[in-house]
Amino acid sequence: MVPKKNKIRKSIIKRKTNEVDIKGKFVIDGAGKGKIDSGFQPLDHLLDLFAFHGFFDLNLFAKGDLQHHIIEDIGIAMGKAFKSALGSMSGINRYGSFSLVMDKVVVETNIDISGRPSLHYEIATGNKTKVQSILSSDNFDGIKFTFKDAEEFLEGFVNHASLSLVYIVKSADGDLHHLLEALFKSLGKSLDQASQINRRRKGVPSTKGIID
Repeated sequence: MVPKKNKIRKSIIKRKTNEVDIKGKFVIDGAGKGKIDSGFQPLDHLLDLFAFHGFFDLNLFAKGDLQHHIIEDIGIAMGKAFKSALGSMSGINRYGSFSLVMDKVVVETNIDISGRPSLHYEIATGNKTKVQSILSSDNFDGIKFTFKDAEEFLEGFVNHASLSLVYIVKSADGDLHHLLEALFKSLGKSLDQASQINRRRKGVPSTKGIID
């Protein structure tokens, strides 16, 4: 059964362990409004862009011991909330793809809400040395934040949202900020596309009849 048109898909974000305390709300059918305090300014900025361009409403507050724990667990908590908000997944597009340009950076993200978690990236450019140099940087506008930090968030999110994410760095001539900003904007756009309801689709978008 396809969800009613006026039903807002949303879920509570909640994760509390001996290491972190994370809470908030994730609204799939939102207006792109974010209120985020992760304790890490670069991640706050990236998640705000993700929410704005994906038309998600995202409230998030997090605190904890180590940066690694907080960032990874935010991904876990958001992934669980996204999956919960999707509900039965009846009528969703399931697939989404968006190529986004920001100055001289182009990143393409490809989503399959498949129930099979997978995260993969490729560098599709003639200047791989330059891209690898950007990815090895820990400078996000003068603040220490790395590509590995972003990957830890994405791994947590993908694994617990039960989706496949493949992204491709098509072109990069800039810095880590620009590359990650393009990635998170593109992720918001493609995830919005994949999670939207297609009224022609009756039931779950799988010939198996289930996505779990």
